Formats: sequence, C-alpha cells, structure tokens
Amino acid sequence: MVKQVLFNINLSIYPGEIVIMTGHSGSGKTTLLSLIGGLRSVQEGSLQNIGIELNGANEAILVKVRRYIGYIFQAHNLLPFLTVRQNVQMSIELHENIEPQEIRAKSEAILQAVGLGERVNYYPDNLSGGQKQRVAIARALVSHPKLILADEPTAALDSKTGRDIVNLMQCLAKEQGCTILLVTHDNRILDIADRIIQMEDGRLVSE
Repeated sequence: MVKQVLFNINLSIYPGEIVIMTGHSGSGKTTLLSLIGGLRSVQEGSLQNIGIELNGANEAILVKVRRYIGYIFQAHNLLPFLTVRQNVQMSIELHENIEPQEIRAKSEAILQAVGLGERVNYYPDNLSGGQKQRVAIARALVSHPKLILADEPTAALDSKTGRDIVNLMQCLAKEQGCTILLVTHDNRILDIADRIIQMEDGRLVSE
C-alpha cells in the first residue's frame, strides 16, 4: 500500500540562496529533502534539480545529480574505520579525472577551513560531536556542490557549537556560491536564512 506523504508542493530555490525549512516532526520535511537529493524516487508530479527532471530518472541520472549535491545529516554518518581526511576524500572520489594528490590537497584544505587541520589523521571516535559535524560539513563542501541539503545539522550540538557550525556553512557556501536548503527545529539559527518556509502535514503552509 502506497501512502501519500506530500501534497501540492510548489517551491523554487535559487542559486546562492539559504532557505530554512521548519515544521513539526512527521510533517514531511525529511521526505522532501530526500526527494530533492535524489535519495528517494519521485512517484508523481515534477521535481527538477539543476535542470534535470527526477520523476522517472534512472539510477545513472540520479547518480549524476547527487554529484552536484552536498549532504549534511544530523547523525553526520562518518565511517568509523576511515580517518577524517579519508571520510572527506570519499566525496571527491565520486568525481572522475581527479589526481590522488589533488584529492588529498583539497581534502586537507577544506579541513583547515573548518578548523580541523590538526586532526586530519584522527578517527571519528576521537572527535567531539561538534568536530564530527565539522567533518561532515567539510565532506559536503569539498567538491564545491551546487546545492547543500542539511537535515537538522545542529540538533545534537550545544548552542555555541551549533552557531559556529551554521556560520561556517553560511560562510563557505557564500564563498562557493552554492545554495543551502536546511531543515531545522533550532530557532537560534533562523537568522542565517534568506527565506524561511514551513511544512505542516505534508504541505507548505507559509513562505
């Protein structure tokens, strides 16, 4: 049995924009984020990402779209058996025709930018929650994506660390000219948004 989760969503997000999506748990925010990111398949309607229609897209097209996206999740999803640098490098290794030394240099440069230059050879278990989230941001930004999708990136962090994390995202994204769509319950970070949209029961109720 298929259950409809989203209804009459009509949303455009523009290059360089920071959009925050709020709403209660279960309102459909994460579902919409995963559809936009090509992590779930669209069943009905039209969804275009970087000019590519995702409804009916095959796996090869979805992989192509994912290469233009940086993902940041609440649970940071770092691989514990890889070092910080190796976790970040994975993101660039999706792209073809990049030399190993360039991959390494780019990874170390972005880790320096997020304040982890001294910890490139650490494993995730030896990092604090805030440091792990910085690695996740570095991994998302290292390949200069056109779009960042962030799902509750500050949920597990104290207020100062959370503020540092979003400031960092905002700063690096503006430098790179990429778009951010950020799902959050954290009212302390709403001020970074160019626009705030709200979901309720699978519908966009305000913009």
